[in-house]
Amino acid sequence: DSYKVTHHLQYPPGTEKVYSYFECRGGRFPEVCFFGLQYFLKKYMVGPVVSTAKIDAAEQYFKAHFSHPVWGLNERLFNRAGWEHILQAHGGLLPIVVKSVPEGTVLPYKNVLFTLENTDPQCFWLTNYLETLLVEVWYPTTVCTQSREQKKIITRYLKETGCSDVVEGGLHLFKLHDFGFRGVSSVESAATGGAGHLVNFLGSDTMAALMLARKYYGEDCAGFSIPASEHSTMTSWGREKEVDAMRNMLQQYPTGIVACVSDSYDIFNACENYWGTELRPLIEQRNGFLVVRPDSGELPGIVLQVLEKLEGKFGSEKTSTGHKLLPKCIRVIQGDGIDIDSLEMILGAMKEAGWAADNLAFGSGGALLQKLHRDTQKCAFKCSHALVNGVGVDVVKDPITDPGKKSKKGRLTLELKDGTWTTVTEGKGDPSLDQLIEVYRDGKLLVNEKFSQIRDRSHVGL
Repeated sequence: DSYKVTHHLQYPPGTEKVYSYFECRGGRFPEVCFFGLQYFLKKYMVGPVVSTAKIDAAEQYFKAHFSHPVWGLNERLFNRAGWEHILQAHGGLLPIVVKSVPEGTVLPYKNVLFTLENTDPQCFWLTNYLETLLVEVWYPTTVCTQSREQKKIITRYLKETGCSDVVEGGLHLFKLHDFGFRGVSSVESAATGGAGHLVNFLGSDTMAALMLARKYYGEDCAGFSIPASEHSTMTSWGREKEVDAMRNMLQQYPTGIVACVSDSYDIFNACENYWGTELRPLIEQRNGFLVVRPDSGELPGIVLQVLEKLEGKFGSEKTSTGHKLLPKCIRVIQGDGIDIDSLEMILGAMKEAGWAADNLAFGSGGALLQKLHRDTQKCAFKCSHALVNGVGVDVVKDPITDPGKKSKKGRLTLELKDGTWTTVTEGKGDPSLDQLIEVYRDGKLLVNEKFSQIRDRSHVGL
């Protein structure tokens, strides 16, 4: 935020340290799965990041940005001396220490997730200057949190409809596939948000997320996909040859899993006459299974109708709970209109209608990676302590117009006792119990988490 360029003039005279923290103040989901800080530290803050060329360019730009046709320019607004101090005294490394809860940790909202503090008294202004960048952790954390909640829902319905073996075998990790790349606002959003989803699931078509997990978290292949059609590859055959396009899918991919969009013209005709009649022998003889994808229609009705049409041709068996399950050669994926609410609605309707959850997988795009915002979990970054003229000062925000925005006061510790997480304020905590660990200091990354470690932590409580 450009207004932060002016803040070095606003702190009390004699300010030496500014200590700030990040938290989810509340939000839709009581549990938060923290993720994404390591990416932002590695990409933007590790190593020398301040140079003379950057200082010159910033100064030149801000002269135009802050100039006014009547009052001109206050030459003191841009803190050139401060940036030159970082360059000369620290070699362009940022004199900041970051402590955070380990990524993948699941804990209740309203707890501190990371803290930030300057290590050079002359750089007291730097702590909150970095707020804009580091608060962006809200996004991968919120995607990861919501994805984990959907994992809870899917797991529950699998167990309730006699499909516990799917969970035990880890196949539930392929039940929510990321279709979201095209639905987000940027490549970086796709990367960070998509990686947040991959903490919880193994299915994704979002290549940017897979590359981020490899480059920044050491995971060679964080997710998997299958051959799948889109409408262009099906409709280019023409309406009269739709069945030939479908046959081509089975022949081009004679083994394994293949998914085929089937609503280009008439989803019910496709299920009954193409998949269920003309192509049925090919499907039943394949070493693998076909996934039929409806991509239009009212929810949850279209899912139930497709299942019923397929059952009429392929039959079904019963799970231990008495719910119907299609033969192993055929399944369904619903990728249209899926968010956390419609996902639960569909699974509830399936259970009520006697269908096992394992019949269906989900694809989610814009809703998975884009249908959320910073206030979904009420993410905030606030100063809670400062050192002014050698005296520690506890800092708090407490607006009478919104008690929910009251900030935490003083230095913080995040403590875990008997399974209960507590943020202790005002410097009253026990440092030996603090779960915040130092991950960054003076331009160096101190902890390099692997994606597998993050996934392991996220499974706690599931």
